[in-house]
Amino acid sequence: MKTYLRLISYARPFGRFITPFFIFSLLGVVFGIFQFALLIPLLEVLFGQIDPQKAAGLLQKPEFSPSIGYLRDLFYHYFYRLSQTEGKMSALYFVTGVIVAAVILTNVFRYLAQRVVQDARTQLVARLRQALFAKINRLQVGYFTNERKGDLLARLTTDVGEVEGSVVNTLDAVFKEPFLLIGYFVFLFIISVKLTLFTLIIIPVSGLIIAWITKSLKQEAREGQESAGRLMSIIEETLSGVRIIRSFNGRDYVQKKFDSENEHYRATVRRIGNKRELAPAFSEASGVMVVAGILLYGGNLILGTDESGLQASEFITYIATFSQVLRPAKAIVGALSGIQRAQAAGERILAVIDVPETVQDTPNAVPLDGFREGITFDDVSFAYGDKPVLKEVSFHIPKGKTVALVGGSGGGKSTIADLIPRFYDVTGGRILLDGRDIRDYTLESLRQQMGIVTQESILFNDTIFNNIAFGQPNAREEDVVRAAKIANAHDFITATEHGYQTMIGDRGGKLSGGQRQRLSIARAVFKNPPVLILDEATSALDTESERLVQDALGKLMQGRTALVIAHRLSTIQEADEILVVQEGRIVERGHHQDLLERETSVYRRLTMLQQTS
Repeated sequence: MKTYLRLISYARPFGRFITPFFIFSLLGVVFGIFQFALLIPLLEVLFGQIDPQKAAGLLQKPEFSPSIGYLRDLFYHYFYRLSQTEGKMSALYFVTGVIVAAVILTNVFRYLAQRVVQDARTQLVARLRQALFAKINRLQVGYFTNERKGDLLARLTTDVGEVEGSVVNTLDAVFKEPFLLIGYFVFLFIISVKLTLFTLIIIPVSGLIIAWITKSLKQEAREGQESAGRLMSIIEETLSGVRIIRSFNGRDYVQKKFDSENEHYRATVRRIGNKRELAPAFSEASGVMVVAGILLYGGNLILGTDESGLQASEFITYIATFSQVLRPAKAIVGALSGIQRAQAAGERILAVIDVPETVQDTPNAVPLDGFREGITFDDVSFAYGDKPVLKEVSFHIPKGKTVALVGGSGGGKSTIADLIPRFYDVTGGRILLDGRDIRDYTLESLRQQMGIVTQESILFNDTIFNNIAFGQPNAREEDVVRAAKIANAHDFITATEHGYQTMIGDRGGKLSGGQRQRLSIARAVFKNPPVLILDEATSALDTESERLVQDALGKLMQGRTALVIAHRLSTIQEADEILVVQEGRIVERGHHQDLLERETSVYRRLTMLQQTS
């Protein structure tokens, strides 16, 4: 229930919903009960059950009093007088008209209450999805290395859909049906206390059985949501890796993997469905059994073996009213099962929302208004969990200079690059920018000073223009074109069907690798940052594309401070300093020629290997 209440809190402020909902629901309940209350005088008059003494009293108009009894007596008065003066058919027309009016008003107020609930449900779901997406958007990069993308997609889609379909749909049952249920039972107590107490003894037994059924749904629902996440992951990986799957003849393997998870999901959903349908089925069956008990016990009261002397008209009205009790009772039972199912989805959503943000602005963070001196790594250490990656790394990148990182895979080069924009925070030592710890600056202002070009060109399914001007909705066309020209991208862009307004497909799939990389460089040029981080920006390209990209990078790096990671050592020979990184430490440093002249240097060995390969 704690999870349910927390999910409901996303519909705040409640004031705009609760007051009109309460008023409309209350009026709907009043008129709903009123239409059944009219059956008693109708049956009494039609079947001639009003005794002479009571009939004489009905001819006199009752004295006004602010009570339900006054309204009832007033209706009896007009109804009985009409039946005496105009005949029973006129009275029948009168009461029929009143019943129709009551039914119309009942449904009007129910509709208005439903509109309020609809407003609340749409606001709740929108805010919940917004909060989840905003949290994912803020989480540190390291979080995504441990989570399956498909599972996160499932939480944003399937789980939020389950919340909408279960939690939100229960709002009506949880907050309106109890009013109706209470109103019906108050009316039933007015008709016969003994008969109503009899029903209240039987109902809790079926309620306990239903509660046990709905409680068991939670574990099944959680398993179903996790299975849906795994299924989404398989789908996402298949769509992303379709070329690899085909080239390695892996279609059968992927199909079997999908079929296995799909069957597990089907079986889980089947079990959930079976239990979900069991609750309302049992509720309806138990309701029929209660009605049968009412017929037996009520018949006994009517036959006069009991002193209560229940009238036939009252008993018929009682049965008609109690039949309406089953509908809200069944709705509440369905709502309880819905809550159990949705709690599993809600817990998965809230688990992401509650993930602590380890990389965020410190309380006293200040904006970084420019880059003036340089970047310094001061005895920096870093670990992924318990696994150390960097160990006491120290170096300095003066403003306007280029420092290159080389070494074998897994040595820690990319981690060094990721620490500067604070994709991760150091676990030891500190990184200084202009002599101040980068954690003292706000994240947004720190990253505003940096442009990043990685080996994998990260582009979006949007136009070429919007990819270059990413994050700048008011970008000028001349600035975008200028950035594209510097990145050697203008010629191929103008050759596309719609030029800068051409859609490039998912991840830029309509472009070649070299074209995608030049768009990434154009994006960095457009941002015009003082600090550049180039992570193996040319390693995945062919010779011709590499030449064009390398030329674009040369233009981009002019006058800027750059940290370059390169596997192809020929691309970093002009760097102001080269750092050789092995097993999380800097083992060598110097200029290209100096390192090459050291016969036992790691750099010389790496260079020789590349020259002979």
